Amino acid sequence: MLPFEISAAINISSQPLLDEDAELAAVYHRLRKLDPTGIRFATVLRNTIDQLLNGEATGRYEWKKLFKTEKTHAGTMVEINLQREFKFDDGDHMDYKIDGIDVDCKYSQSDGGWMIPPEALGHLCLLVWADDYKSKWSVGLLRINRQWLNGGNNRDLKLTIKSAHRDRILWLYREAELPKNILLHMSPIDRTAVFSHTSGQARVNELFRRAQGQQISRNVIRTVAQQKDYMKRVRGNGGARSALQRDGIIIMGDYESHRRIARALGLPAPREGEFVSAQVRELTDGESSKDSVLLDGKLWTLASPGDAPGLAPQLPSHKR
Repeated sequence: MLPFEISAAINISSQPLLDEDAELAAVYHRLRKLDPTGIRFATVLRNTIDQLLNGEATGRYEWKKLFKTEKTHAGTMVEINLQREFKFDDGDHMDYKIDGIDVDCKYSQSDGGWMIPPEALGHLCLLVWADDYKSKWSVGLLRINRQWLNGGNNRDLKLTIKSAHRDRILWLYREAELPKNILLHMSPIDRTAVFSHTSGQARVNELFRRAQGQQISRNVIRTVAQQKDYMKRVRGNGGARSALQRDGIIIMGDYESHRRIARALGLPAPREGEFVSAQVRELTDGESSKDSVLLDGKLWTLASPGDAPGLAPQLPSHKR
């Protein structure tokens, strides 16, 4: 199972685009080789959005809360962060040089809203889109042709792509899964409960109590804790792991031993930099469950809503 649900196969309808433009095909295949599953693109987009939100300093978790200037700057940050991730060379006339070919990078907050500058005419553009509300993203390539663009009256003469000609876009990944912004997608009741606490530790505890069975990233914890030592709020010895143990809640990190526990319990395994919490209960004599795990010499399974909380088992260290 891939870390993200991404369609990695080449669409048969895209073959004519590959056949008619050798440079487009070269860049396409180079990018697919660099990121065959899409995980690198998805991670860059997730991290860029979180970087803009700057939750540790602002407590923001929603794109709509960004200032206009921050939203405008998003395209530049996506361009820079993609170049850092993939180590693209600088282009001669465009942003990047990929496989020796000039490629411009254009990011849009809305699908189809890319603004194409006059200097990009005739060049390849890497078209990037991500929507935190839909938890979706797309990346495609297009050779910019003036007849495929709408007219425009803005001062910098930037144009958009006509909807009738968006079939000219060669998609690398189309509406793939963006790692979910947990705070954005929580129920209002749960989110209010998390942020109702005055201390960062209490907010982190409430987050793991309310968002069980979901992959929670470090950026989410940073936003909730709003403290420099935010990771300390997760660990044992006074952190959420020890505070929630008495409620039967375990917190699995991205260690392989913890991932095995999550999978055994039928939960999504934490990816790098993520955590998954769950309330568990001990299986009684003669009881069995297809989703169970051996911890502290006893078998454990996920607790049901009506189960009384009991002391949770200790998780193995990352070395085991």
